[in-house]
Amino acid sequence: MLALSVTGKQRFAYGFWRYREGDLDAATEMLSLVRKSGIDHLDTADIYGGPGGFGGSERLLGAIRARAPELFKGAVIATKAGIEPGSPYNSAAAYLSAACDASLSRLKVERIDLFYIHRPDFLTHPAELAETLDGLVSSGKVDAVGVSNFTTAQVAALAHHMKAPIAAHQLEFSAAHVAPLYDGTLDQATEHGIAIAAWSPLAGGRLGDDGAPEFAKVRETLRQIGKRNGVSPTAVALAFVQRHPALVTPILGTTTPDRLRDCLAADALSLSRADWYAIVEACLGQKMP
Repeated sequence: MLALSVTGKQRFAYGFWRYREGDLDAATEMLSLVRKSGIDHLDTADIYGGPGGFGGSERLLGAIRARAPELFKGAVIATKAGIEPGSPYNSAAAYLSAACDASLSRLKVERIDLFYIHRPDFLTHPAELAETLDGLVSSGKVDAVGVSNFTTAQVAALAHHMKAPIAAHQLEFSAAHVAPLYDGTLDQATEHGIAIAAWSPLAGGRLGDDGAPEFAKVRETLRQIGKRNGVSPTAVALAFVQRHPALVTPILGTTTPDRLRDCLAADALSLSRADWYAIVEACLGQKMP
């Protein structure tokens, strides 16, 4: 089973959802810094690329590969399919098979390391989805498969019909969104050895100084912990996500070098139980029972 990649102590992935197809120079420069920082798990999706830019992020990665193939040596590429503009979701066999072929072409690769179903499609039976995904694996087009934003029941239903393992589950998890602690998804991952990737681990900027008022307590808690440990609130927020025993991998989406270095400082921080639970309590707005 393919796990999210870890180099030394490093446990981050780098995401390309903020990039547009024309950002070749900036994206190449950032990817170079990302790889030098020890991050070797790169995350994208066919839907990324901005309005009217379906496939733009994948085409960008393909263009970077053509320009600087050395940046992809030893890297794991994850992409996603299943969001169809206008549907909005489509996991039918014909659609996913065509989507996989299109991603292979845009990424300029012969095989996708990790292929996610981006969102559950209620109109596709899990047996049909399993057959499609197993076929992509057996054909050699995909090395491993994952799901994104699935419930525990949806994961279990799909796994029941799969021959290949479900290698990863990508979901929202942050100091501002602790639902995975309670909805069973992290517990399911630890039970079955499913790697977890956290999207929006900094709550889409809501944990920053200009974030929403409802997260003021969380921001203050992060600030206090960071001050005691000599790191930024950003580093504390990422260390919070990493601290869970499911070995969660935060997906970083910053496009600036300084912000990337700030994020990577989380590696030097090991949160105490008291600090970790203080963050949970700040998010919930109440003490643990």
